[in-house]
Amino acid sequence: MFEILKQRYKKNFVRKDQLQKYVILGKITQEQYFDITGEKQKSEQTEEEF
Repeated sequence: MFEILKQRYKKNFVRKDQLQKYVILGKITQEQYFDITGEKQKSEQTEEEF
């Protein structure tokens, strides 16, 4: 999942807010989010907030 999202982010097919949802759902880690975007995740939201 990580490699697919990384490629899609580079092609502008996936936005940061979408990647944050993948972190919340446990599909990628916060470290992987940082590796993809180069930024730390801004908010600590729960799955229930979506």
